[in-house]
Formats: sequence, structure tokens, C-alpha cells
Amino acid sequence: MSTVSRPAPNPHLVLVSAIVLPASGQVLNRQPVRGLVFVFFILLLGGFTLQTAAPDVSLVGKLSGGLFVYAMAIYDAYKTARIRHAVWAASGRTG
Repeated sequence: MSTVSRPAPNPHLVLVSAIVLPASGQVLNRQPVRGLVFVFFILLLGGFTLQTAAPDVSLVGKLSGGLFVYAMAIYDAYKTARIRHAVWAASGRTG
């Protein structure tokens, strides 16, 4: 019995996707639940900092909790895609 694995997604495509739409990088990496967890915490911490920030803080400051988790989601998606692509390439599969 032969196991055929799909090629790993291109890490740069995952990076661009994760930057454009939160959690889409995790979906491309076949980790949709992880993507939902990131979206949940983006909304949770973004809402929390929005409600607790001082009135004179900029919009970026008010959303800083969510933006921080968003940045971590981008990094996580790209890092995972790079590792999976390297493992897939090292296994000798080219197409």
C-alpha cells in the first residue's frame, strides 16, 4: 500500500495569505482549528484592549492586543509552512 502525500504549500504563499486574511495561513497548512483559535484570541484581546485603553490612545494602541496575536499568527503560519515544505522536499517528492 502506497501513501501519497500532498505537496506542502509554498511558504511564501502562506505568508501572503496570512498577512491578507487572519488564520488563512493556518488553513493552508491544514490546521483550521488552530486558525480558529488565533481568530478567537485576536478578537478577544483586540476587544479587551479597545475597552480598557485610555481615551487618548491611538486606534493602533487600542487594538494592540489583537494586533499582537495577529502578528504571532502570521509568524506561526509561515514557520509551520517552511518546516513542512522542507520536510516534504527532503523526502524526495518533487511534484
